[in-house]
Amino acid sequence: MTLFKGLTWDHPRGYNALAAAADDVRKATGSALIDWRKQPLEGFESHPIKDLADAHDLLVLDHPHLGEAAAYDRLLPLEEVFSSDEIEQWKKQSIGPAMESYIWQGHAYALPLDVATQVSVRRPDLCPNRPDSWADVLALAETGKVGLSLGGPHALLSFYSLCLSLGAEPGQDSLIDQSTGLEALGILQSLYAHLDKSLVLLNPIQLLETMSREDRLGYIPLIYGYVTYSTPGQRPFQLAFGEAPHAGQGRRGSVLGGTGIALTKRCAPNDKLLDHLRWLMREPTQSTFIPRHDGQPSALAAWADPEVNAAAGRFYLDTLETASTAWVRPRFDGYIAFQNAASGIVRQTLAGEFDHGAALDQIEIRWKHARSIARGPLA
Repeated sequence: MTLFKGLTWDHPRGYNALAAAADDVRKATGSALIDWRKQPLEGFESHPIKDLADAHDLLVLDHPHLGEAAAYDRLLPLEEVFSSDEIEQWKKQSIGPAMESYIWQGHAYALPLDVATQVSVRRPDLCPNRPDSWADVLALAETGKVGLSLGGPHALLSFYSLCLSLGAEPGQDSLIDQSTGLEALGILQSLYAHLDKSLVLLNPIQLLETMSREDRLGYIPLIYGYVTYSTPGQRPFQLAFGEAPHAGQGRRGSVLGGTGIALTKRCAPNDKLLDHLRWLMREPTQSTFIPRHDGQPSALAAWADPEVNAAAGRFYLDTLETASTAWVRPRFDGYIAFQNAASGIVRQTLAGEFDHGAALDQIEIRWKHARSIARGPLA
């Protein structure tokens, strides 16, 4: 049997289900099908996607990388190996825009195995009631028990989410209108004034670890959800995830995350590999095997399943609205570099290095520059 090389991210959510499924194939057939390797999530940001694709047959990636991968012609369009009916079925069965996020310029490039989006989380003993609006969040922040992840791309992603909640969608020729941008930065600034500055650069996993083990945080309004923290018995303190707060003018602002499985151009998929991927995407697999092995399924049927939710502390049902309306980030070649630079500007602004208007100007300059040098389409 051909052995395919796969690369995923180094976290139980990104690795365990894939490794367990591959191991089941080995036990059933006597031969290995996929050798799944892993690297830190940050590694996908620091290593060019073309280099990763050249060294692997399967890549677990997130949707903002698609433009770069397509510009280098490194991914195999799924319609070359799967039928249009199959792709349409996966689109219909996945929650919100999960499958759509991997469709770029008319080609589907990845299967949405895993879904995450920014949601809220609280320690019920420290925060008995979930704030429903940003006004409620700012009032609670005065207790000093509210946190927010501002490290890496997360400062910009939180800014995006606030813009969405205020009724404006980022993107197009101008990233965001001045009025919405100023209001979003104003809310972040008011929140930042009450944050424990020793925690703000932690990534979501580090913040969730802190919240589940120490008494320093009671609530976080925007953080990528990890179901293992709401699963009973996994941590000293079980966390409760919920919908993202609203600002009264738009949807519950949230930026889609999660990952998909892509086939690279170096891969020559055979029927056994394709059938294995089909099995991973089946709704029964999504509702049983994936969550039992620490994964976060993409199928809406799994998110609504009572047994899945009972085992996960209602993680899925309590964040369903936010996940269903999450925003798909830009995917043009060069977007990731813009995202990193703009997130740094948001951090500097909250720390007092830029006034809000100047910050928006700097972000807009970088946005227009990124789009002007992009290879290939912008939308």
